[in-house]
Amino acid sequence: MTTTRIALVGDRSPDVRSHLRVPLLLDALREHEGLDLDAYWIPTEEAEHHGVGGFDAVWLLPGSPYRSEAGALVAVRTAREEGIPFLGTCAGFQHALLEYARNVCGLHGIAHAENTPDAEDPLIVPLACSLVGHEGTIVLAPGSLAAGLLGAERSVERYHCNYGANAAHLDTLRTHGLSFSGADTEGDVRVTELPGHPFFLATLFQPELADESRRPHPFVRGLAAAAAAHAGAAG
Repeated sequence: MTTTRIALVGDRSPDVRSHLRVPLLLDALREHEGLDLDAYWIPTEEAEHHGVGGFDAVWLLPGSPYRSEAGALVAVRTAREEGIPFLGTCAGFQHALLEYARNVCGLHGIAHAENTPDAEDPLIVPLACSLVGHEGTIVLAPGSLAAGLLGAERSVERYHCNYGANAAHLDTLRTHGLSFSGADTEGDVRVTELPGHPFFLATLFQPELADESRRPHPFVRGLAAAAAAHAGAAG
């Protein structure tokens, strides 16, 4: 069996609940999906200086503000440009949008308000109401990667975030090829994906916090399956 190498990008901390959950989810995938997974935690500073090339998947995890915004963006860009399966959750979603805006849309002055509070043109802004500890319904676009993985077009998901996308910039990202495939019941964007990429999915909510640790969320299983396919093709 080919070993599948997954880069877990984020500044690992015992205070971040998702960081505690991920090893349990990977163990469940090994046991129940029969996958040979080899996961490496990569701090954002290390990603900035050494990259994430050579992995079969990249998971950009919650835990912002990251110690290195540049490192988080390197992880997203490498996965996007090299066709490496990618999942971004919470801050990973935010930085996936930021990377795309800068490097595909040419919005070089765009910023994340948590990282640059005095930014004149933020793409990622404080939410009108914090979603820390909240659950909410997500409505997914028919035919999207997200809907296909979930096997449904509605789901209730868990959040732990204070920042989201500035709606003023979303049409620019759409025009340049990014798809917003999931929203809450108010229409605010919560899921994005990149058509044509083997697997590129990012969510403002945290699928790693789903209740059932013995059977990880379909988005996590989808990443693992895409990573295994990538490893098999490479080797």
